[in-house]
Amino acid sequence: MAPERSRPVQLQQTRFQRELVGLSSSLTSWADNPWRRLSLQLIVLLMAFSIGGAVGSITGALAKFDPIGALVCVAAMELAIRLRGQLRRQPGDKLGLQLLDMARIGLLYGLLLDGFKLM
Repeated sequence: MAPERSRPVQLQQTRFQRELVGLSSSLTSWADNPWRRLSLQLIVLLMAFSIGGAVGSITGALAKFDPIGALVCVAAMELAIRLRGQLRRQPGDKLGLQLLDMARIGLLYGLLLDGFKLM
């Protein structure tokens, strides 16, 4: 006799999970307008730029946290690059991919600009 394989139990989706799925689809439909899409990308770019500048300034002021700040930034960039590969393979609208790219560019530019200020 072969041993029985147990099926994974499928859990019921919570209201929060359903709302998150609905939020991403409504954001995608809202961003069908090119100007809205561009403004959303610009907002993400500027927010990431601000975060990059803040991380660089804070870790620069507290010299003990430089390696930890660098590790966090490199880990965030690596995770974004790995997530980018999965987003590229998905069919349909590429809004998530574009927003991720804007966040990566903004974070990197904020860190570089803050590094040049410290020179």
